[in-house]
Amino acid sequence: MNISKARSYIDAAWSDSILPQLIDYVRIPNKSPLFDPDWEAHGHMEAAVQLMARWATAHAPDGSRIDVLRLQGRTPVLMVDVPGDVDDCVLMYGHLDKQPEFTGWSAGLDPWTPVIRDGKLYGRGGADDGYALFSSIAAIRALREQEIPHARCVVLIEASEESGSPDLPAHIDALGTRLGTPSLVVCLDAECGNYEQLWCTTSLRGNLIGTLRADVLTEGVHSGMASGIVPSSMRVLRALLARVEDMHSGAILVDELNTPIPADRRVQAEAAATILGPIVAGRIPFVPGMQPMSNDPLELLLNSTWRPTLSVTGAEGIPPFRSAGNVLRPYTSLKLSFRLTPTMDPKVASAALKRALEQDPPYGARVSFNVESAMAGWNAPSFAPWLEESMQRASRAFFGKDSMYMGTGGSIPFMGMLGEKFPGTQFLITGVLGPNSNAHGPNEFLHLDTARKVTGCISQVLADHAAALRAEAIQPRTSRMSSN
Repeated sequence: MNISKARSYIDAAWSDSILPQLIDYVRIPNKSPLFDPDWEAHGHMEAAVQLMARWATAHAPDGSRIDVLRLQGRTPVLMVDVPGDVDDCVLMYGHLDKQPEFTGWSAGLDPWTPVIRDGKLYGRGGADDGYALFSSIAAIRALREQEIPHARCVVLIEASEESGSPDLPAHIDALGTRLGTPSLVVCLDAECGNYEQLWCTTSLRGNLIGTLRADVLTEGVHSGMASGIVPSSMRVLRALLARVEDMHSGAILVDELNTPIPADRRVQAEAAATILGPIVAGRIPFVPGMQPMSNDPLELLLNSTWRPTLSVTGAEGIPPFRSAGNVLRPYTSLKLSFRLTPTMDPKVASAALKRALEQDPPYGARVSFNVESAMAGWNAPSFAPWLEESMQRASRAFFGKDSMYMGTGGSIPFMGMLGEKFPGTQFLITGVLGPNSNAHGPNEFLHLDTARKVTGCISQVLADHAAALRAEAIQPRTSRMSSN
């Protein structure tokens, strides 16, 4: 591949057609179903799907098939099926649903108002990860422009990822043999440690969300009468939380949730910590004077990618200040979000946490822990030699530096699903969510130069994948789409 020509084509595609579409996409408040149960009636998800489908129809390579897949009561999936020159299949994944607005956006910025500032596109969803469809097709087109062979590419863009991908398994089942059997999966929904090289995600943590509730009274009672007789529901919850989390270190105390860190992942984390150093903590918007949980970048990386953690993300039963009288409240309920290790079985974690939190409640309070969702993490298979060499070649060509490997603290439910369905498949999971890009929070942005370079890297990997197939470095797998 002529890198100079590829770079020129990709830069032009981003400037002329991709960026204008992403600007329009940011304006659409297509919140994931978990945050907008009436998504179908509101029509925002449909607007986002149609925007991407129109662009794909206009820009996908000749011979491509563009389908909006629909199932009753479920969010749609956009599928772009690009024929290839090699008898094999690459699955390219992204999503178009978004997180809610959140608060704290800086002056002049807004989740649904696209703003380009200092080479960044601000607004909800551009980086997480509305750009995925556009980047995937541009990467394929860059090869077509130079008549470089590639395998069949299936670009799959779902619309429920931010809700845990509840609708995707049904779509995959409905597709049947149409999807084929990919030998390579490319996912553009991950983080990057910096904006200076290609970052490859090697693991993802799972996520368990549940509601912990403690009831102590049938109705509120004057605190002057009841305090000292009745333990507050908040104190009961504090005692319960102390069973599962060390309040000083943040370590999770439930043995079942702590799994060993593989030796190769520790080595990769050490290399990443050496490169990133203070960036590991520096990318977090701490308040002045606030310190991270460790001064060691390696420990912070392992904490956030390979160790379980607990976050309290919501509360009920606590009135706002203006209506908070001197009353001992009857109950308190907390929303708990546990990040699980990449190799943790979520069913085992659910059972262990339920036992720890519900057994022998303090003072005989009525305590319940209801698990709302529990998804597994994912640990990537070892990279095939051709893919490892390709990622390095791509990063050097488009970034001028070696590629790096790092676990990610968040979840991409589809990756675990694919790992089970296609156990022999290779994975390249990468993305543009670097320092301060702040997906899910205020001031989310897409680093435009990084997005262009990642697009080029994907193009290089697709070319190398086809070359490896032709050299028989990869065993070809069934890939052809059925005539239906």
